Amino acid sequence: MAAVPNDSIKSRWLNRTVLGVGLASLFSDWSHEIATAVLPTFLASLGVAAVWLGIIEGVADGLSSFAKMASGYYADNLRRRKPSAIVGYIVTALGTASFGLATAAWHVLVSRASAWLGRGVRTPVRKALLAAAVTPDTYGRAFGFERMMDTLGAIIGPTSAFFLLQALNHRYPALFALTLIPGLAAAALIALLVQEKERKPVQHISFGARLRTLPKPYLKFLVAVGLFGLGAFAHTLLILLATQKLTPMLGPAKAASIAVALYILHNVFYATFAFIGGWLGDRFPKKILLAGGYVMSAIMSLCIIILPIAIWSFALIFILGGTNVALEETLEDSFCAELVEKEHHGMAFGVLATVNGIGDFLSSIIVGVLWSAVGTSVAFSYSLVLSLAGALLVLTIRR
Repeated sequence: MAAVPNDSIKSRWLNRTVLGVGLASLFSDWSHEIATAVLPTFLASLGVAAVWLGIIEGVADGLSSFAKMASGYYADNLRRRKPSAIVGYIVTALGTASFGLATAAWHVLVSRASAWLGRGVRTPVRKALLAAAVTPDTYGRAFGFERMMDTLGAIIGPTSAFFLLQALNHRYPALFALTLIPGLAAAALIALLVQEKERKPVQHISFGARLRTLPKPYLKFLVAVGLFGLGAFAHTLLILLATQKLTPMLGPAKAASIAVALYILHNVFYATFAFIGGWLGDRFPKKILLAGGYVMSAIMSLCIIILPIAIWSFALIFILGGTNVALEETLEDSFCAELVEKEHHGMAFGVLATVNGIGDFLSSIIVGVLWSAVGTSVAFSYSLVLSLAGALLVLTIRR
């Protein structure tokens, strides 16, 4: 049999494993975004104070972050990682659907925490499976495709929630039960499409000892990601900003509608540039493109500070935000895969996800406090400075 040309092998990055992981991300995000979209109004229907939403999301995100680190550490000790991913997707689906059984806020807290625990378990495993299915020269496209599919789910989910809520006459238990369909479909896609060869587990040593064995450029990369993350606030704050600033001009109802439309625009650019960023990352140095994504975040913050209040200016801000997140997430994952050997990918992705999770949690709190205490100019200047600092540090990384 004639040998298959190397270029032909490299071009086959969209194999059944990459497709399976991408489709699973789409369906799982579709499932839990339906629940996320109606969670505030569901809590209001239970007579719950707004503070509970913050507690629920904070606890769930915290558990998810540390579950990612633990899962990544143990995943490298396994001969097969795929079963852990399947279990994680199933737990997320069941936890999300169990919202419909809640009659009190603490019930929702337990359900959300359970769902996000499953999400934490599956995330580093999914990324390791994805990296193992392609060659290093196609990491960017593979991770970009997965981020694109995930974001499509984030667009379809809230849209589905809007129509389902009307069709079901605001019967929340029925709505949450329907999230099982895409949620369990995600687990099935991993089980049926993802192919994994048995691998040689790494030697079992302590977490700290394993972390010290990872390359120094990767550890420096973590510092850069953490520095940027401390200023990279959740972009749902942009919805609040647009609503507040546009209300005097348009009235509260129209301002809220415009803000939601702008967030959809944000997610469209996120989905589009996730793959474009990955494609570019396979052709140009990833660290330069990642630094560019961080600089784009700084430019977004600068636009918030200096541009006049208008729909066009907020459209530019949301476009920059969606593009920035697409480049950041895709290139962080693919650059991480490039810096660390494949047998240690579980650990590397788990720690990266935890650093990102902690950064997301702290940055949104800090920006929110600065916004309330001293105004948006100071709050977003803080974000701008840390974005630039993260970009400069990324550029100093040597493989």
